Amino acid sequence: MSGGIRRPHEAVDYAALTRAFPPPPEYFESVWFEEPEGIERKQLARLKERAHSAYRVPFFRDRWDAAGASPDALQTLEDLWNIPAYTVDDIRKSIEAHPPFGDYQGVTPDQACREPMRVFMSGGTTGKSRPTLYTTWDREVGAILGARGLYLHGIRPGDVVLNAWAYSTHNGAFNFDETLYRWLNCVVVTTGTGNVTSSQRQLDLARQYGATAILTTGDYMLHLAETAKQQGLDPRKDFNIRTLASNIGDRERLEEAWGAPYYASYGFHEVQWVAVECPARQGLHIFEDAFVVQVVDPETGERLPDGELGSLCVTEIYKTGSPQFRYNIMDLSFLYPREQCACGSWQRRIGHFAGRGDNMVKLRGVNIWPEALGEIATAHPKATEDYFVRAVREGNRDEMVVSVVSRASASEFATIAEELEVRLKDALGLRVKAEVVAPGALDAWTEINTSPKLKRFRDERD
Repeated sequence: MSGGIRRPHEAVDYAALTRAFPPPPEYFESVWFEEPEGIERKQLARLKERAHSAYRVPFFRDRWDAAGASPDALQTLEDLWNIPAYTVDDIRKSIEAHPPFGDYQGVTPDQACREPMRVFMSGGTTGKSRPTLYTTWDREVGAILGARGLYLHGIRPGDVVLNAWAYSTHNGAFNFDETLYRWLNCVVVTTGTGNVTSSQRQLDLARQYGATAILTTGDYMLHLAETAKQQGLDPRKDFNIRTLASNIGDRERLEEAWGAPYYASYGFHEVQWVAVECPARQGLHIFEDAFVVQVVDPETGERLPDGELGSLCVTEIYKTGSPQFRYNIMDLSFLYPREQCACGSWQRRIGHFAGRGDNMVKLRGVNIWPEALGEIATAHPKATEDYFVRAVREGNRDEMVVSVVSRASASEFATIAEELEVRLKDALGLRVKAEVVAPGALDAWTEINTSPKLKRFRDERD
């Protein structure tokens, strides 16, 4: 070490790293097929170690002490339920009390000479952005988890891949970049979003370099398909796209548009990749050597049984920097029972992302999630996948308005809206207003050209 600086390559023992978290293809020749006893034994050992490091962080120590919890009490995986959970609201309060990074980080910028680190911000779709400091170890493990997912979804070493995520203050684009370059030996074309590199240029690059994948949102992939058709190109025949490795999207429409298999994945800002769909498509496999996932009631935080929709409560067991220990992320899903998947893996699975628990609106006594409204509305044969939901106050009661894009003639909009309202009432048992708009009308609301994560809901009530 020179001048008191420890470089990133000196901060990580790469032999130890790959033993603990095998990258692909080695992962799919070993850990992927571990049996339940081995999976849970490894989880418990890492959980105990992570609990002690988390307890040294003021945010966690104070909460645990107040609840009478201790890392020493974690003797079984079941004991994790006795540790208090926290939400994004608790993080925001931490930032307000201890600006600008809060007291939840685990590392601080003044340690950067000894502990190389990066900072990324959440997208801020449900409030102010949250900073997270990542150590070099955290970045490398996160990239390995991403490489596992992309490899499972068909991306191979040597592939040319367009990274059409926004290179900004958020984690996504950089995680994909590190994943592809460092652990899959792919050639990355860093296009960024359509706001940085036009959709036409993205398509030109994909054809010119024979890209096998374009990493972006499902909605933007559909937009690219439409742009290609407007240029007289067939996305299924005139491109080399082999896989639609995305996180959220309309599987049927994506596969029809591009003629390639679509696979879902799940992750979030603070921990990167959590779970991925395998070719059997029976849920998303959790990377259980890096996470313990629980499901809780979105309103009470109480434990929910397997199969019941609730909020994901995630504990990472791989990081050395900012801990996430029983983080109630408020993303809605459910847990499958532990059983062997058709692919052969015993790793536990979660259901597909089903919306946000903190977006829930109680409308005339009924719990409504905006994503559920969008799913119903976009199923109309004359609707596209593009929608936006608003909660508004009219008179003395709350209302919800679903805006849906259609390519039909404007003269049909009123009829389609009436049909949508009937569908929504049949499904929910109460009236929800619908309006139909032309393509592009919702772009400013969804921020499709500027945001790393599409916005689908806004609460306009006072």
